[in-house]
Amino acid sequence: MVDEPGKIPEVDLSDCSLCGICIDLCPTIFQLNGAGYVEVVHSDDYPEEDVNEAIKNCRCDCIFWTEPG
Repeated sequence: MVDEPGKIPEVDLSDCSLCGICIDLCPTIFQLNGAGYVEVVHSDDYPEEDVNEAIKNCRCDCIFWTEPG
């Protein structure tokens, strides 16, 4: 798969159960912040295949792609 420039993964924190699957699958993309919530690490390019794997395995279906701006 080819990465599409500009796509950004996002986590809907209101639905997130903090299970950590996204962090286990993509530790360079997702991390826990100081408040204990999952956040997306800033990057100029997100590997689509890796993020899609996290989306597919998310128990709460709270990870999705957004367009910047």
